[in-house]
Amino acid sequence: MNLVRIWVIAANGFREVIRDRILYVIGFFGVVLALSLRLLPEISVGADGKIFLDVGLGMISFLGAIVAIFVGTGLINKEIEKRTVLLLIPKPISRSELIVGKHLGLCGVLAVMIAIMTVLYFGLLSWSKITFSPVSLLISQLYLLLELALLTAVSITFGVFTSSILATLLSFGIYFIGHLSSDLLKLATISKNPSITALTEGIYLIVPNLERFNLKNTAVYGILPSGLDLTMNALYGLAYIILLLAISSFIFSRRQF
Repeated sequence: MNLVRIWVIAANGFREVIRDRILYVIGFFGVVLALSLRLLPEISVGADGKIFLDVGLGMISFLGAIVAIFVGTGLINKEIEKRTVLLLIPKPISRSELIVGKHLGLCGVLAVMIAIMTVLYFGLLSWSKITFSPVSLLISQLYLLLELALLTAVSITFGVFTSSILATLLSFGIYFIGHLSSDLLKLATISKNPSITALTEGIYLIVPNLERFNLKNTAVYGILPSGLDLTMNALYGLAYIILLLAISSFIFSRRQF
């Protein structure tokens, strides 16, 4: 792989996504936070600060997932449908470089989105005089970015061999199952049904466990996993991203245009 070509593809992909007005999501986020700040004191009794912390983190996570899935599934699929991939392939650009570059470009957009939304979030928390742990929340946002990078890799993998609609549905399925796989495994153990247990264990082994990157609930209280757990979770996420991008490159290299 040529790092210069990957960087050019990533930069072009970044500008392309920005031009699609994806950052208007940030404006929507700001409006929701402002409304939450106004309405929560009226519907909660003494717990509006805690609820606002949860709402803000939850909104950043959900909006990031929507962008990662809807944009990620179309990164390669759009090039195929518009036939622009025919212009790229004859050039000295390998298909794996195209995959990696597109992934990095969208990850850059997601990083900018999360950074801006986090600054808005922290600003409103400070203005409202709500007690919070900046370090814990920042680390939780870094792991959210890792989760979204993994989700982007999932979306690209589906996008290289299915339609945009089906890829979007499959990616959302992975997103929800990835956050519920541990609970499904526990329920299967309780049920003591060998078939259900085997099925849930298979899902747990194949589908990435996205709960490894969900630090929102504990970060609100200023609590984080140990340094070893954080390191292992980061390596887990990076390994899945590399594997998914390798699978995407392999499938894409076998496609004929």
